[in-house]
Amino acid sequence: MLSIDIPGRGALQLEYLVLDVNGTLTLDGEVVAGVSGALTVLSGALHVVAITADTRGRAAEMASALGIDLHIIERGAEAAQKLAFVRELGAAGVVAIGNGANDAAMLREAALGVCVIAGEGASAEAVRAADVMTTGIEQALGLLQHPTRLVATMRH
Repeated sequence: MLSIDIPGRGALQLEYLVLDVNGTLTLDGEVVAGVSGALTVLSGALHVVAITADTRGRAAEMASALGIDLHIIERGAEAAQKLAFVRELGAAGVVAIGNGANDAAMLREAALGVCVIAGEGASAEAVRAADVMTTGIEQALGLLQHPTRLVATMRH
């Protein structure tokens, strides 16, 4: 568990890290450099799960290489499926990271929603739904590795 006390907002008790794949963990289908090491560190405190419709058909290989769990959703109505998964885990204990329009609902529902604006861009809907925006997955994961960064951004 990762506990983060944010002045003016309260304490977050995070158990799960739910990650979108395309445009978040990957750029053009390839895992972004530096992600593997950060996920190894974070997996000591959080249960890490990638969620995807497996557009490129390589999600199982990617998750295995990263040492994380994988939740495959069906193509079509991805937003609703991602939201349902976050709710199933218990949204109050989830940090969700994504960039697409189909991530917006899970970003809004999670205790902490982080929108990644990187090489594949980010939808305006995801930007509006997130609590925090970063310029890459490395920075998003860095907020969790170094929670004082998150506190500085989110405190009231």
